[in-house]
Amino acid sequence: MSFLTSATPKLAPWKILLVDDEPDIHDITKLTLSRFRLDGRGLTFVHAYSGAEAKQVLARESDIALVFLDVVMEKEDSGLEVARWMREELGNQFTRIVLRTGQPGQAPEERVIVNYDINDYKEKTELDRTKLFTTTFAALRAYRDIMKVEEARRQQLNYREGLERVIAASAHIFQQRNLKDFASGLLQQVVALLRLEQSMLLRLRAATAITGEQDYEILAQIGADAEPLLTPELLAQLKVAERNRISRILGDTYVGYFPNTSGKASLLVLKGVDEISEIDAKLLEVFCSGVAIAFDNILLNQEITDTQAELILRLGDVVESRSNEAGNHVRRMAEICQMLGQAGGLPDDETAVLTHAAPMHDIGKIATPDAVLLKPGKLDAAEWEIMKQHPAVGLSILDGSQRPILKAAAVIAHQHHEKYDGSGYPQGLKGEDIHLYARIVAVADVFDALMHKRCYKDAWPVEQVIGHLREVAGHHLDPKYVELLIQNIDRALAINERFPD
Repeated sequence: MSFLTSATPKLAPWKILLVDDEPDIHDITKLTLSRFRLDGRGLTFVHAYSGAEAKQVLARESDIALVFLDVVMEKEDSGLEVARWMREELGNQFTRIVLRTGQPGQAPEERVIVNYDINDYKEKTELDRTKLFTTTFAALRAYRDIMKVEEARRQQLNYREGLERVIAASAHIFQQRNLKDFASGLLQQVVALLRLEQSMLLRLRAATAITGEQDYEILAQIGADAEPLLTPELLAQLKVAERNRISRILGDTYVGYFPNTSGKASLLVLKGVDEISEIDAKLLEVFCSGVAIAFDNILLNQEITDTQAELILRLGDVVESRSNEAGNHVRRMAEICQMLGQAGGLPDDETAVLTHAAPMHDIGKIATPDAVLLKPGKLDAAEWEIMKQHPAVGLSILDGSQRPILKAAAVIAHQHHEKYDGSGYPQGLKGEDIHLYARIVAVADVFDALMHKRCYKDAWPVEQVIGHLREVAGHHLDPKYVELLIQNIDRALAINERFPD
């Protein structure tokens, strides 16, 4: 992975605070040091004419490298008080302090050096041009070296904290079991990791050249809701990243390219990024190296789940085709069960299992004789007993699997003809003894059967269907899910339109 960042900005001059109640001292010091350079950086001066004013400046300015500090100002020990306050109360251990005094008897050098954290002590009379230059050079070089050590320490702490965030973020997203949740969790963690506001995760629909927006599947996004997602400029950046197989920054946008063994490369887009620091780049690389493996596993699991769901749909089609019912019955059933699960507050993972398992509800009819299954009129008692065997047959076909979808399908196939008041079959279960999945499927099955033509009946108008559902609520069907279906009848009708007979 490579990162392109903006050029290193020009370094600011060293900041020096002059503290002295004599203005001439300020002027002479500035003039003498006007041509001073260290590491290509000149000097900039901040002025204070009393101890109290010096404290205000030091509290306000955090990047002062050196203080030339007079001892006697408004009081005989004003400078010493500033030095003590600066180290002990302000907590500034980095700025170098050079004490200057015109009255050495007021602050003997030995006592000052021992009792105060002073870096140098000079009498004003001895500070000629050469000594002022060398004193400044030594103090600034010491400050520079101290700050390098401090910066290294801070970077180490930041990197350690960043790694802790990476571990926490990885633990969170690796708990996600489906692609959309994983993608959303990934974005949330990346945004938190790099303290950004906008990001987007896309997946190439195929490992082909980029030709337009239709080649992408947007898995998740954060921020920028009102903005167009895939602008021509961003598409151009994505094309470069995909063609060159690199991650890069251009302008304020970072595009991360993460290929995987499935052939469906993923692209991470971070907006509002002027540059990524070296530490953040390393953190992102560490994070994404683990994410790439997890992403591959998620995609593989998704592929297995999708394949399983498609096989179930096709098996459902086979059963319905034997009944002379349109294959779209099982698709409508799945969609309406999903809608009811979401409306009823079912967790997303359980709703997904229900949606995939619902098409297998009548799998047991595969063993029902045509004479019974396709009879246009009412079944006699013997025929009805044969028909009532299909839930047990469905259970026998699906029972024993440890796969969540097939386990759910077995329960649904066995219980979807149970009735809420206990008068159903084959077990005579009642109320919440009937599995929730089966209760939801029963509502969806009755609704679809009434709304569409069958060999034994014509389609009912929607008002009649709603009236009948209300009549059987609490008897045949779970009243909660009957009411949820009626509340969402427009969505149910839209599903019927999308999957007509």
